[in-house]
Amino acid sequence: MDGRLIYLMGPSGSGKDSLIEAAREPLLAAGCEVARRVITRSAESVGEDAVGVTPAEFQRLREEGSFALYWSANGLDYGIPARIDQWLEDGRSVLVNGSRAHLPIASERYPELLPILLTVETGVLRKRLLRRGRETREEIEARLRRNELFVAHDSSGGPVIHRLDNSGDLDITVIRLLDLLSSSVKQDRI
Repeated sequence: MDGRLIYLMGPSGSGKDSLIEAAREPLLAAGCEVARRVITRSAESVGEDAVGVTPAEFQRLREEGSFALYWSANGLDYGIPARIDQWLEDGRSVLVNGSRAHLPIASERYPELLPILLTVETGVLRKRLLRRGRETREEIEARLRRNELFVAHDSSGGPVIHRLDNSGDLDITVIRLLDLLSSSVKQDRI
């Protein structure tokens, strides 16, 4: 892999954090760093390897230029540390847990980024969200409707979004992710 930003997106409950953790070692072995997000809530409540900060700390970090990318969603602030720029400059690829709504801004800043949308069958996603217990049934159904609209959205004019299904076995999704990254590198060299 040659210094490319891999921008993983997907709805809450799609398994982004599980996929990132399961793929971490093979990604590192392939020369791909995995960036830790900074989030305005504790990492324990997120379920991902993130840095939890207060809103005031987040604002200070943003003003200091500590983030390469940042956005707000669902009442929280998210930041991708600026050190990813050094990794990319050094020729290392970097995987980030990104935001679907922030993709146009990320694509503008990193024109060579590889956007990957982690998808999950609606029934499977509903079960995962219910099991997690963070939202009411109404909030879950609203989230599922927003997800279906995004997945159906045509990305013409923007980067081609690669879809990766995570409705089944996580080990298979990891293999598919690594295959996608490998084939993407081969296409770039042609």
